[in-house]
Amino acid sequence: MSKKTMYAHFPGKSALLEAALLDKFNDLEAELALITSEGACDFLTGLHRLLSHVQRHTEEVQPPFLRDVRREPELFKLIEGRRREVIQRHFRALLEVGRREGLIRKDVPVRLIIEILLGAVQTIMNPPRMAELGLTPKTGFTGIITVVLEGVLDPKGRR
Repeated sequence: MSKKTMYAHFPGKSALLEAALLDKFNDLEAELALITSEGACDFLTGLHRLLSHVQRHTEEVQPPFLRDVRREPELFKLIEGRRREVIQRHFRALLEVGRREGLIRKDVPVRLIIEILLGAVQTIMNPPRMAELGLTPKTGFTGIITVVLEGVLDPKGRR
């Protein structure tokens, strides 16, 4: 498609990026909704599938895209808002399944787990911070999930 044709549908690069972001989040939401819908699967299967889908979507984010988002603060606010909604809706639903199955600690409220996850994601998963830490979206999100779900202690440290 030529630039002329593309800009006939979008007034500028920001509008094009916003449309692409919204489409991407809609695809992700649809996939995660199938996983976290009532009774779709057990906790461990659901967690594996959810993380696999999120990881696949974060792998698609490339440095040029991050550079463009860095230049458009409003687009990053859109990303943060949608990301927050996705985490609150789908991770909360899955953690509740895990709680019912006895696999998630009952002494830590699911709401607190979600807030810890959101806080870590918001602090780390932004273009300047990821660049500073030498992270990609995939490695950053994977690291956060690992720490939140497994902790930082290795088996020797847990003894």
